[in-house]
Amino acid sequence: MSEPQKQIVLYQAPDGGVALDVRLDRETVWLTQRQMADLFGKDTDTIGLHLRNTYREGELEGAATTEDSSVVQTEGRRRVTRRLRFYNLDAIISVGYRVNSKRGTQFRIWATRVLRDHLLKGYTVNELRLQELNQAIRLIGDVARRHELSGDEAKAILRVVTDYTLALDLLDDYDRQRVAIRGTTRRPVKSVDHAEARRMVDRLREKFGASRLFGREKDDSLRGALGAITQTFARREVYPSLEEKAAHLLYFIVKNHPFVDGNKRIAAALFLWFLEKNGALYRADGSKRIADNALVAMTLLIAESRSAEKDILTRVLVNLINRRNP
Repeated sequence: MSEPQKQIVLYQAPDGGVALDVRLDRETVWLTQRQMADLFGKDTDTIGLHLRNTYREGELEGAATTEDSSVVQTEGRRRVTRRLRFYNLDAIISVGYRVNSKRGTQFRIWATRVLRDHLLKGYTVNELRLQELNQAIRLIGDVARRHELSGDEAKAILRVVTDYTLALDLLDDYDRQRVAIRGTTRRPVKSVDHAEARRMVDRLREKFGASRLFGREKDDSLRGALGAITQTFARREVYPSLEEKAAHLLYFIVKNHPFVDGNKRIAAALFLWFLEKNGALYRADGSKRIADNALVAMTLLIAESRSAEKDILTRVLVNLINRRNP
């Protein structure tokens, strides 16, 4: 942890009985055992007993709520460096409840307010930096276009600028939980049937030299996933665009886990084949519409995600393959 990330804020108890230099770091506050003793008006042995009970009873994990740090302090006439153990707000609150201290409640209220202000300020600063970076990238792109740059290097720079801007916009939308479906292709699609999918599985088994368990279906989940992307409701397609169908095909196969082995690899392969069948796998210049590392990342994210995160993940995937990536 770098020193610039750490801040010291002053806490003054409402009754004026205690004042502490509180370390603010990693979106929490930190006190030593001695500082907690001063805060709660108890001796350090009592604080140590409560801390040991907190960890022994499994209320908190030591590794997650403690941190050792070197601190320069005055001892008599000397300035010495000591290695001290700090405890975060979770541990402080736990001790506060155990000693049933009014000061503990007051400190918790103060700390919550300080953290809220700190996070809001940090978010505002980061948001401004993101806006400035976006503007700078767009400016570079505008200048490049006005001067009609030519040559492979100039084209590569322009492509990076464009892609980077789209990525920043998508990250900003993700942080704000406002990723939208846009830039999609609405036309009849060529679907992948079960027999075709089975042929793909057989080729993959040969490619990877996998065992007979690779691609062995456990149930009808594969048929269900292949059919689900073209389903309708009230005579309207549930997933009206090519990109939405592709994103949900990947999601359903990964999450339904239809095979004994090879679910993620098969899901990614069928996703790519669906895009290829419908002329959407590559850009006009022949480059991949979705990079290898992006496909790996999205497949793993889907596999590890909760069901409540389905919509946001599929929307992100749609934005990685839509027409905004020309």
